[in-house]
Amino acid sequence: MGNRRVRDLCFSVNFVLVFGILVRPSVSQLIPTETRALFQAQRLLEYPEALQGWNNWTNFCYLPPSPSLTIVCSNNHVTELTIVGNKTSPSRAPYSGLRAGKFYASNQTLSQTFLIESLFTVLTKLSNLQSLSLVSLGLWGQLPTKINRFHSLESLNLSSNFIYGEIPQSITTFKSLSRLALDDNLFNGSVPDLKLLGVLMELDLSSNSLGPEFPSLGDSLVNVSLRNNSFKSEIPPVLGNFIQLCRFDASYNKLVGPFPSWIFSLPSVQYINLAENQLGGTIRINLSCSGNLTYVDISHNLLVGKLPPCMSSNITNRTVITSWNCLSSGDRKYQHSDSYCRKEALAVQPQTGSSTTKKEARIKLGLILGIIGGTVVATAALGLLILCIIRRAKERRSSGDDKTFNRSFADELSFRWSPKLSVDSRRVPQTMRMMSIGLPSYHVYTLEDIEEATNNFDPCNLMTEASQGQMYKGWLRDGSVVLVKCLKIKQRHLPQNLNQQMEILSKLRHRHLVSILGHCIVTYQDHPNISSTVFILLEYVSNGSLKDYLTDWRKKETLKWPQRMTIMIGIARGVQFLHAGVATGVFGNDLKIENILLDDSLTAKISGYKIPLPFKARTGSENSINDQDSSDPPGNEKDAEKEDVYQLGKILLQIILGKLVKSPSELGDQRQMLEWSLTEHPTQLRTATDPSIRGTYAFQSLKTAVEVAVNCLEKEPRKRPSIEDVLWNLQYSIQVQEGWTSSENLSTRT
Repeated sequence: MGNRRVRDLCFSVNFVLVFGILVRPSVSQLIPTETRALFQAQRLLEYPEALQGWNNWTNFCYLPPSPSLTIVCSNNHVTELTIVGNKTSPSRAPYSGLRAGKFYASNQTLSQTFLIESLFTVLTKLSNLQSLSLVSLGLWGQLPTKINRFHSLESLNLSSNFIYGEIPQSITTFKSLSRLALDDNLFNGSVPDLKLLGVLMELDLSSNSLGPEFPSLGDSLVNVSLRNNSFKSEIPPVLGNFIQLCRFDASYNKLVGPFPSWIFSLPSVQYINLAENQLGGTIRINLSCSGNLTYVDISHNLLVGKLPPCMSSNITNRTVITSWNCLSSGDRKYQHSDSYCRKEALAVQPQTGSSTTKKEARIKLGLILGIIGGTVVATAALGLLILCIIRRAKERRSSGDDKTFNRSFADELSFRWSPKLSVDSRRVPQTMRMMSIGLPSYHVYTLEDIEEATNNFDPCNLMTEASQGQMYKGWLRDGSVVLVKCLKIKQRHLPQNLNQQMEILSKLRHRHLVSILGHCIVTYQDHPNISSTVFILLEYVSNGSLKDYLTDWRKKETLKWPQRMTIMIGIARGVQFLHAGVATGVFGNDLKIENILLDDSLTAKISGYKIPLPFKARTGSENSINDQDSSDPPGNEKDAEKEDVYQLGKILLQIILGKLVKSPSELGDQRQMLEWSLTEHPTQLRTATDPSIRGTYAFQSLKTAVEVAVNCLEKEPRKRPSIEDVLWNLQYSIQVQEGWTSSENLSTRT
């Protein structure tokens, strides 16, 4: 009776896994998003025979199930989707697959333009999917990591396709997955830790190129097939705890080590196939086999000695295949000699003993050499640092500079623009590159990604709309919030290669910019007169703008002089990056105080800067995103650069005054007032600035910042400083401030 119960258990598990899809009711009407997703999947799968009858009147939830197509719905959502094509598998299509690192499509695969990433992006819109089977459809490419977006998935079957690469680690995040079938594909490399799939009952990874380490499996498994792979390790003893295991097939690998005799005693095991491996040693003669065991194939291994009685040919209802080992039991005509197996087992035995000791010795030697090398490098770096310090000290003494930022030295410094830069421009690129550290990586997105992020461009997510395009708020799958800018591009006005233009965009990433996180290009190649669409994904900064802080007295109180200096330097660094951080330079930006955003740490980020792409305006003209020609002639760059400096000066002036300047005449008056106060008694300058910063600044720091703002607002562009001069003097100003703060010189406070 006990054996019968075990057989019933194994049968019931298979019945639930394989036929459970067909017995659930298919009711309700699909929501529009999932209906569109199914039509998109039909197109991406290149209209397989099972889907060719779909049209606008198809009611997917009431389609009769068939061997090639099953759709089950519940509560207006697809819960189960099975599509079976008529393509062959890699084992039967030798001319398709990977050769020299490149995939070659054939009539047994989807076309060379197929993108598996796009397919799974579409399918993840079926948010309630519990069972997904895509079999013999000719899918090819690497299985996307976004596979883990199927949060409710219980069964996944992608067998008989041409999916290659490693199985992504993200597949182990499924909490409810009970069946995983990836057999007959082109997977290779190590298998992720499948112990994390706590309820997995059926696993089929057969006919791939996985290995060499035996995969880590969970003890909930009932059926396991690892047949025809490249596993070359030992079978781990932990499998002896798999009390529910019914079927185990690891044949046609190169498994080595002593034969796992304990596998025959597992209480539920019915089927064992370990043929065509290199397992050696003997099987315990006193072994007690499970009463449920009906099939054993251990042929073509390196076993020696006798078989236990429970595996003799006299046992009814049990098939045992043992040919081509070196066993002394049974018909010796179909066995090798003992010397053959011992010789072969010696050649393939795992590294032990002296070989392991040698390996450990090599590791220790490498560790010692690494420590020595690291010590030498550290010593050299320390010596170089000391040398630089000594040289800098000599330079300061020779130039008569004072080590402290005393007032007499600061007064001698008069901010004026000169043709020569006040900062070594050779240092700029490295500094600017460091400013992109910590930003999210740049991605090229698909249209499906954009639709998903914006909820199919839901009007509720529309933030702004102008002639340049629309701006939507969106949410990526990782939970991060982004801005999605939609631009219409006219083909005939694009550079020769749009991708080269996007390469420039991908470099617009800096700590003090609202950085570009990625893009998506949609081109209608069949209609060259129809505009392409470019979606640009930008950072979303939710803490408000600098304008908000200066107009709200509560927020303004948090901006003391040190915070304002940090914000001014951040803006200047952002402008410097736009001018010099990319190959072509980005000039003529829309710099204004409402476009300076502050994150939670009050780091300044410039938004609304010029994105160098020609778009199709409603008037038919071709302009950049800021209504300025994106291909200005070289002669205009200097004017555009000086205009940016002027706008920067306007922002600096408002930060110093702590209030907004609403007209050009008011701006002129305020500049004239600050310029006059610089020549008068210090009290005049203190009176002219924002009262909320009093007591928090060093006078020379304030004076230098005022000089920067006044000079940036010169009417004649040629008299305005370069952005490098602005940045250098602001950095000097903050150094003065830090020196004043650290010395706690209370006598200079106002």
